[in-house]
Order: sequence, then structure tokens, then C-alpha cells
Amino acid sequence: MTLLHRIRIFHATLAVLVVLAYLTAEVGAIHDWLGYGVALAMLFRLVWMTTGLPQLGLQRFYPSFQGLRLGNALAHPAISKTLLFGIALSLLATTLTGIAMDGGRTLGLADATIAAPAFANGDGRNDGESDREEGPLGELHETMGNLLILIVVLHVSYLLLFKRPLALFMLFVAKANAGKPARK
Repeated sequence: MTLLHRIRIFHATLAVLVVLAYLTAEVGAIHDWLGYGVALAMLFRLVWMTTGLPQLGLQRFYPSFQGLRLGNALAHPAISKTLLFGIALSLLATTLTGIAMDGGRTLGLADATIAAPAFANGDGRNDGESDREEGPLGELHETMGNLLILIVVLHVSYLLLFKRPLALFMLFVAKANAGKPARK
């Protein structure tokens, strides 16, 4: 399996985890576990980056505006990289705020005196969890999650409009090098 195929599988895994986490925002434990899955995938990606392969380096997320002109603005790599950078930042912020709000309870790492209060509000969550989700950290988590989805939609739309072969490959619709002439 080529590196590009491995990247595509990682991308699909991360995308599915993120979408499921977003869709289960009100489901509690499922959302929490999916959030930890996203964190694990991000950690894996950072470790994978240390292999030194240029296709995996962080420079892929930094936009460079060199060579950007009006004539090539829509197809210039700066747009893709700016969207990727926005996705990376909002995903990191969403994940870190979610982990901070959970405080290790989902993983069983929280102090028993904090994690064990009776479920007093009738919705399966204790009052401390409800208050925490409605506080400033919860608002930041929700805002960053919504921003993440917005940037992802822009990313997918941009790729489908201006880099269709790559988009179709990443969506498992086309094979690598689809639409490109064969090399001799």
C-alpha cells in the first residue's frame, strides 16, 4: 500500500470520527469517547510526521502565498493550505477544550470524589457536568466545533470545484492518478 493510500485511510478515519463526534454532541458518553478517538488520531498523526517524509510534514499546513496572482488565485496551493491550517487549528482547539471539560472522567482518570456525585438532574449527567458544558469552556468548545465543520465544508467544496481528481481520490471515488496521462 502506497503512502498516499495510507494518508487517505487516515484522512477518512479522522473525518468519520470528527463527523460522528459532531453529530453526537448531545449524546454524552458516546461524544466523549469519539472525542478521545479524535485526540488519539491527532496524536498518531503527529508521531507519523516524525518519520521525516515530506508528504507528512507540518509544512503541508502552512500556507505560502509566493507566486499567488489574480490569474492563478483559485487553483493556488495557498487556498488549500489556508483551509487545512484552519481545520488543524479549530480541530486542535475543539479537542483540547473537550478533553479539558471531561477532565479524564470518561477514561476513569478523574478523582472518585469528583466523578461520583449522584445524577441529580435526571438527564444522565450530574449537575457539575451540566454546569461545565454551559460555561465559557463549553461555549468555546461548541464554537470551535461549529467553526471546524464550516471550514471542512469549505475545504471539501474547494477541492471538488478546483481539484476534483484529488477530491475524488480522497473520497474513495477514483483511483490515484485518475485523469492524468500515463508516464512513459
